[in-house]
Formats: sequence, C-alpha cells, structure tokens
Amino acid sequence: MNVLPFARALVCLGAIAACSAQAQESVTLKVHHFLPAGSAAHQQFIQPWCDKIARESGNRLKCQIYPSMQLGGTPGQLFDQVKDGVADVVWTLTGYTAGRFPLTEVFELPFMMQSPEATSKALWDYTQKHAAREYAAVHPIAFHVHGDGVFHMRDKPVRTMADLKGVKLRAPTRQTTRLLAALGATPVAMPVPQVSEALGKGVIDGAVVPYEVVPSVKIQEIVKYHSETDPSEPALYTSTFMFVMNKAKYEGLPVDLRKVIDANSGQALSGQIGKVFLAADAAGKKLIGGNPVNVIPKSEIEAWKKAAVPVHEGWISEVNGKGAHGQQLLQAARELIQQHAAALR
Repeated sequence: MNVLPFARALVCLGAIAACSAQAQESVTLKVHHFLPAGSAAHQQFIQPWCDKIARESGNRLKCQIYPSMQLGGTPGQLFDQVKDGVADVVWTLTGYTAGRFPLTEVFELPFMMQSPEATSKALWDYTQKHAAREYAAVHPIAFHVHGDGVFHMRDKPVRTMADLKGVKLRAPTRQTTRLLAALGATPVAMPVPQVSEALGKGVIDGAVVPYEVVPSVKIQEIVKYHSETDPSEPALYTSTFMFVMNKAKYEGLPVDLRKVIDANSGQALSGQIGKVFLAADAAGKKLIGGNPVNVIPKSEIEAWKKAAVPVHEGWISEVNGKGAHGQQLLQAARELIQQHAAALR
C-alpha cells in the first residue's frame, strides 16, 4: 500500500481543521484607559466601539475594558503598555508622553482647532501622511481631539491676559504649557485624574480642560468661575488623543477579524469620536449650575494670538531640528482642518 497519498491527505485535513478552528477563534481584547467608567469617553465612545466590533464579528471579538488605570501604571505609560502587550488597546493623550510625538503636536498649537469633528478627521489624515512613523510600533485605530479648552478657576474669572499673570494653571501638554507661560500664567503639567485633588488643595488656581471633563473629575464642585473664548474664534487649545492597538495582536488576528477592526478604524471613526466629545461638552456644561460663565471677547483674543506666535515658532524650530519641515507641516495641518471644516458646513 502506498501510504504517501494517504499521509498527504491527513496533512491537508489537519490544515483545513486548523484553519477552521482559527476562523472560529474568539478573542478578548484588554482595553486600558485613564478615565473612570462613568466618563463620556468610556460610555459614549470606547464601550460602543467594543459593542460594535462584537456585533460585527458574531461575538468573536470581545473587550475587557479596564478604566481608571486598573491594569496599573500611570497615564503616561499607556503607550508603552500597548506597544509592549500589557494591554491590547489603549486610549490616551499623545501629550502624556511629552516630546514623543512632536509631529503630531502641531494640532495642539494655540488657535488651531475649528471643530472637534473636522479637526479629528484632519488629524487622522495628517498622521497617515506626515506622522506615521511616530506610531510605527503600534496599530492605529483612531486619532481625535476634544472640544474647546476652557478656564475653570477657583477664585476669579479670566477676562484679560492680565488676569493670568502669576496664576497657577493645570496644563495638559507641552504646547499648552508653553501657551499658558506666554500668556503670563504659571503652568503646572498634570494628567486629568490629578486635577480635582490639586484644585481642592490649592496646588493650582485653575485648570484648562474642556467641559466634557467636568463630570469625570467633578470640577464644578471645586471651582467658582468658568471662562470661555469667543466661539467665533478657533479654540484656545485642544489636545490630541490616540486609540491604538498592539501591533502583534492585530497582525495575529484571523483575516476576518482584522477586517472587522479595519471597518471600525480610520478617518470616519476619528470624526465620530470628535462629535462625541463635542456633545459631551454640552452635557458637561449643564453640570456647572449657577457658576458664572464669561466669554473672553475676540478683541482680547487678538492680543493672545500675538503672544502665542513664539509657541508656533518654537514648534517649527524644534521639528526642523529633527529633520522635518515645520512650516510646511503647520500649513498642511491648517489646510486639512479647513478642508474638513468646510465639508461640514
């Protein structure tokens, strides 16, 4: 009896069985982030994304979400956690690892953001074309920004640049730190989870965060005043966020499950997250109750823009020193923001 054809048949059958088993494999993704489970980010973006990939995969892709840094570490370590496989997916600010994503920081420069949805779409396009190497160690799912940054002050509102002189203000990123210093304030860098305690103990006099953050850290219970910039102007600042996956985890998924991740990634998702954050701003603002809110007028903001010019120039000089062309990248980011903003009108 010639056993060779029989042996080959067994090998083929085994391969088919292995492929079939892989196709039916169920995968649970460890999703890690820094805000509480009650935050808008968790409830309106991360959990819905997890629910959607579960539905579209026939429940073969599942998430185990770990909010509030439940897998350990600090917010600044989230990128390394996903890169190294401690977590499978993370959501975090690029600015929490200061200086690690310098090309992306162009979106955090003062007075860049026109709308969270448009700017988030622009950010996705920009990273794919101009800053992909900053994320080569992971698999990007989405990039986005939050809504307008707002001053939340303990003892006095902000009406003019003079009101910021010497005031200790929480800053989220390097570029916002530089902006606040240029405006005369004393910036104190810290992630969002530390803001409540710092305000309560008087370590800082105020914080710049979007209204979306208010419910997560109960800012409205600690501060008395909220100062916005003229809504007809670009935002004072915004922060950039990444939603990224461990590269080996993504590449090790069966082809059909990778397609589910791909269908729930990219420019459209980035813009949708921006919309979620804009809606969350409105909900957060309702919680401030009777606290006074003032709008810093356009005439005053013009002086702030002039003061912020060195911040833009500093970023251009820094990325030029890294071999990039800062002015061209700044122009590219602005054009993408304008292009997506025009498409939404």
